[in-house]
This record gives sequence, C-alpha cells and structure tokens, in this order.
Amino acid sequence: MVPPNQPLAAIQPATSSDAAYIVIDWEIDDPENPHNWSFAKKTYIFTLTCLLVTNSTMGSAIPCMAIPQMIDEFGYKSPEQRVLPISIFLLGYVFGPVIWAPLSEQYGRKILTTATFAVFALFTMACALSPTWSWLLGFRVCCGVFASAPIAMSAGLLADIYGDAHTRGKAYSAYLVTTVFGPILGPIVSGFSSPTIGWRWAFWIALIYAGLTFLMLLFLPETYHPVLLSKRARSLRQKGHPPNAVAAHDLGAVDIYQLVSKVLARPLRMLFFEPIVAATCAYLAFVYAIFYMSFQAFPIIFLRQYDLSPGVTGLCYLPIGAGACLSMACVWCWDSYVAREAARNASWTRSDEYRRVPLATIGGPLFVVSLFWLGYTSRPSISFMAPMLAGLPFGMGFQLIFMTLLNYLTDAYEIYAASANAAASASRSILAVVLTLATKPMFDRLGISGACAVLGGLSAAMSIIPFVFLWKGQAMRDRSQFCVALRQRKDELRQKAEREPFCKEREARFERSCLK
Repeated sequence: MVPPNQPLAAIQPATSSDAAYIVIDWEIDDPENPHNWSFAKKTYIFTLTCLLVTNSTMGSAIPCMAIPQMIDEFGYKSPEQRVLPISIFLLGYVFGPVIWAPLSEQYGRKILTTATFAVFALFTMACALSPTWSWLLGFRVCCGVFASAPIAMSAGLLADIYGDAHTRGKAYSAYLVTTVFGPILGPIVSGFSSPTIGWRWAFWIALIYAGLTFLMLLFLPETYHPVLLSKRARSLRQKGHPPNAVAAHDLGAVDIYQLVSKVLARPLRMLFFEPIVAATCAYLAFVYAIFYMSFQAFPIIFLRQYDLSPGVTGLCYLPIGAGACLSMACVWCWDSYVAREAARNASWTRSDEYRRVPLATIGGPLFVVSLFWLGYTSRPSISFMAPMLAGLPFGMGFQLIFMTLLNYLTDAYEIYAASANAAASASRSILAVVLTLATKPMFDRLGISGACAVLGGLSAAMSIIPFVFLWKGQAMRDRSQFCVALRQRKDELRQKAEREPFCKEREARFERSCLK
C-alpha cells in the first residue's frame, strides 16, 4: 500500500500497484498533457516567459545610469552607497529562487507566477515614489525577491510544455537570449531618461512594461503536470468513478515540516549533494557575477575614461546582446546537427553530456578572450569602439556557457529542473552581490587592464568544468539519487504504456455502464 503520508519531495516514484488507490497518469497523446498542446498555445507561453524574465532582469539593471541623479537627490556620496541599488536587488535574487521554484513544484506554476509578478510590479512603482534613500533600497530588495520568481520557474515552465529535448533546447536557448537583453535595456532606459526627465521615470517606464506583461499573464494556463493530474483525479472523484482515483501528487499531504525540510530545502540539497549541480552553479555564478560587474566597470571605462554621455554608455552594452544572438544561432545549428545524427541512430546523441555540453567548451575560451580584449584596449589612445566590441565574444561566450549548462541541468533533472535552476540562480546571485561591491575598489587599485587580467585568468581556470562533464558526467548522473529516481519513473511509465492504461476511454466506458 502506498503510504498516504508520503511527501512529494520523496524521490522514490509512487507505484500504481496500491490496492487502495488508482493512480492516474497521462495517456499517450493525451490532449490535456502540456507536451501535446498546440503550437500556438506553446508559443504564447514561451513568449510570456520571455517577457516575464525580461521584466525581471531589466529591473535589476534599471538604476545603472540613474545612480548619479539618485545620489544628487538623496545626498549619499560614498562609493559603497552607489553600488547598493543594483547589488541589493541581486540580494533578493538569492532568497527568492529557493522559495518560488520548489513552491511551484508543490502548488503549480500559474498561481505563483501571477502573484509574485503582481507584487514585483507594485514594488517597482514604490521605487519610483521612494521618499528617501533607505526606502528606495528597501523597495529594491523586495523587487529582487519577487522578480526572481520568473527566473526560478522559467526552466520548469519550458520543461512542462516541451517534452522533446531537441525542441526544448532550441526554445531554452532563445529564452536565455532574452535574459541578456533585460539587463542591457536597463542602462539604455536609465541612461537616456535620467539626465532628461528624471531618474524616477526609469522606474515608471519599467512599470508600464510590467503592466502590459501582466495583462498577458492573466491568460497563462497551468502547465505543471502533477497539479494538472491532481485536478483530473479530483474531477473523477467528484463524478464518482472511480472514487479512489488519485494522482501521484495527491499521495502526500505536505505539512509545514515537510514543506520546509523537503520541498523548500530541495534546491539546497541539490546544491550540496549533487556534483553536477554544484559544479554548474560554481561556473555559472562566476560568469554571471562578471556580467553584473560590468554595470560598475562600464561607467569607469566609458564615462570616466572616454567621457561618453550616460545614454551612449548604455549603448555600449549592445555588442553583448549581439554576441548573445550569435550564440543562439550556434546552439540552433548544433541542435540541428544533433537531430540529424540522432536520426542516424548515432549512439553519442543519447548522452546528455555530448548532446548539450560541447558548446560550453567553446564558450569558455571566448569569455576569457573577451576579458583580456577589454582590458588591453581600454586606454585613451585607442578608440572606445575597441573595448566596446569586446562585448561580442563576451556575450557569445557568456550565453554559450549559460545555454548549454542550464539545458544540461534541465535534461538531467527534468521535473526537478526548477529546483536545480533555483540552486543555480541563488548561488550566482550571491557571488554577483559580493563582486559588484568589490568592482570599483578592484578597478581603482589594479587598473582596468589589471582587473580584467585577473578576471580573465580565473575564467580560464573555471572553463575546465565543461570538459570534466564530458569526461565524468555520465558517472556522476549514475550516482545521483535524483537522476536514478527519474530513470525509475521513466521505466515505470514505459511498462505502464505496454499495459492497458487508465485513460479517458475507460472512464467513458465506466460512465456508460453506470448510466445503464
């Protein structure tokens, strides 16, 4: 008998051999399964996911070029204070993902996404109305906490609707490009609005964008499979056939202790006890922190050294976006090649490591080159276009690392992808908070070339991680309790498909027999 108090977080899959319950699951080609939804419906959800994350990431960088005007109004002159509007937002990114992602795996994506985004929009408005510096910082950290929800849940959302790894990989790579354009848009918006119509208008513009996105969010359907199956089981029980129909999601009533110790703790357990998650988080945290360091470094390079205007300095981020777009083209070409090889039944295409990780071995060196390029060319005797164009390999390398490793996490952990990505999001935000605080002292002490050389050398050391995954990734997954449980779940579903499934046809036959 399946224990009725078995928690959702238990990684051992529930079985349907229990005489007390009839555990329902998706049929083959079930139209209510999000994997089988129409192309238009999936495209709507994908587009909305991109818009939500663009709102979030743009919000993180929106004060970048407005900080001088904020400082003038509120009277805080210390270098440490100037960094806080961005770094304290990232502090919210630390705590948000470990809450929102596992909660979405308990209560579904729709309610969490809608509620958190509404609160994020309210705190964005509060930032625009802030009466003091302290209130502004308080509102910014609250913005970060709730803005982290779309980032934490996006991998899970895409895994919900795209069952095929090839399609999911292409969608995820396109989605990740939008995560770069959000922070790029932030300095552009604040760079042109703050010196002309005031720094508060940077937040009002962000709020207008959030309001338009929220209108689309109202039509987001629930996508999380366990919650959808739970609703189906509830409907069957209400009809009385069968009265003991349940979904696996229903078998465990999660109390507060289980919610904290199992559900909310899952990202932390994965971070500390899953080597793949730990290594991926370390690499992603480092490159992500360097990306956010650029919001302190670019004003030093382009405002101070080249004496560019805030608006033009904001435009210097555009090559990073162009590099990100090039990386998406690379990922799509690679995925097409993998699909062709899979059609030829090439054995290597069945390996998550060889299907996902190789492009990260290219992205790492590109990222290293970009940092040395930026450091070497940032001098008054060389045109500002030279360091600006270092953004091309920077954006390309950054996105290749992110796309491939986050896709790898999603493929490896599937229904636990949201928790794995939450661990990655929280860890990289922690390092981003720390390094953004250290950026100005580091560049002042070492100079632009010295600081970039240090970061480039550390990046070169971290770039070995994808090669380790190619070498030992399969062995690490074989020892992972989460991956083993998922493999058992797939085997169970495969065996179930070979038997007569509990499906809608049987429901209809049962209903007809009851009416006779």
